[in-house]
Amino acid sequence: MFSKNTARSTTFFASFAAAGVLLLSACGGDDGSGTAKTPDAESSSSAPAADGSMDLALKSGTARQNNAPKKTGDWANPPGKAASQPVQRKWVQLSASRAGDLDPVVVNGSGFTLYRFDKDTASPSRSTCNDACATTWPPVLVDSGSKIFVDGVNASDVGVVRRDDGTRQVTVGGWPVYRFSKDLKPGDTNGQGVGGTWFGVRPDGQKSGAPAGAEPTGTPDQPQAAPASSAILFDDAKFSDNGPAQGVAGAGCQNVARPKVTSSISVSGSMKLWTSPDCKGTSKVIDGDVADLSAIGFDDRISSVTFG
Repeated sequence: MFSKNTARSTTFFASFAAAGVLLLSACGGDDGSGTAKTPDAESSSSAPAADGSMDLALKSGTARQNNAPKKTGDWANPPGKAASQPVQRKWVQLSASRAGDLDPVVVNGSGFTLYRFDKDTASPSRSTCNDACATTWPPVLVDSGSKIFVDGVNASDVGVVRRDDGTRQVTVGGWPVYRFSKDLKPGDTNGQGVGGTWFGVRPDGQKSGAPAGAEPTGTPDQPQAAPASSAILFDDAKFSDNGPAQGVAGAGCQNVARPKVTSSISVSGSMKLWTSPDCKGTSKVIDGDVADLSAIGFDDRISSVTFG
């Protein structure tokens, strides 16, 4: 949960009711326009330093209830794409809702499911999903002067953290939140459980569809199971049987028959993936099935594997 613990190096927002509007007021100084100066979340030592403050308004209700302009904010953000234009970062909406089997889960103003990543941290808030990862998992971004509409989400659980590229990402319960590039219509939950590290985010920041307080049992580079001796490599994500698949088995290093086409893997145990033949190049250890290799930066990159 996002708290007022002073040891925590993230922004926290104190909310108060004033004419039906909730404002962030860490520094005070309401200019009468519904915005207040608030400090950015402090960054970890490896992240860029915060610039001190940003103008941001936290408002109760939905974007529609607050008469947000058409073709702005979440409504201007194309499905599966990053918020690359300023108009797309003018506002975001955080609504407690239901999507698929996830109940509750936070969705944005267009009804798209929001996710959290186990490799991020909530105390302090920090995003570790950058570059190609951020293309697959577009972060929920806001600019200075933007609004966050809260609908069934406690204002005290909402924050903002500075990313490595200097943009500001919305947090829920301290966790940076994202959309998924393969969620193409409202209510999709295709990102749930991807890589064993991505989950819909509850209104309190916990994982939706997982026991409250559940923690990851390991990372892809820390195998927890016995070594595997065989695997099935699927050309499409989520083990789809609509496309080709190939099997690979045996002790030690094995070159795959069709390199650089695999998007998901079914395997019982741990194995190491390699980007080049003969188990050379960049490697990644996985532990069990991976439904979408893009989540670990290995989509269409596997040329060989190591068993045992």
